[in-house]
Amino acid sequence: MRLKNVLIVVKDIEKSKKFYHDLFGLDTILDNEGNMILTEGLVLQDAKIWKDFVKKDIISESNSCELYFEERDIETFAQKLDELYPSIKYVNRLMTHSWGQRVMRFYDLDGNLIEVGTPM
Repeated sequence: MRLKNVLIVVKDIEKSKKFYHDLFGLDTILDNEGNMILTEGLVLQDAKIWKDFVKKDIISESNSCELYFEERDIETFAQKLDELYPSIKYVNRLMTHSWGQRVMRFYDLDGNLIEVGTPM
């Protein structure tokens, strides 16, 4: 068995598709009426579909999981994030851990937690 995809819930699939393309270069593989598969195995699902399926409220900024990306040129990435999405909500701006890895954490447009770090 292998993990095939990671699904996140979004309010506006088109805005989220643009966000993940602008920042991470992810492209659309399949667009199926409220379910969109992007490269790297990320799936965007419309919040209405998800809520109908699970019959529970969606909790933004739940901090129970994160999407993790690695970027060698993290300073350029941080600058691009500030330029393209100046109102993005940060958990922490670019910092250096005690073991030397540089990281930043922020929420996407729907409160899904993202970490971007330099390769270890």
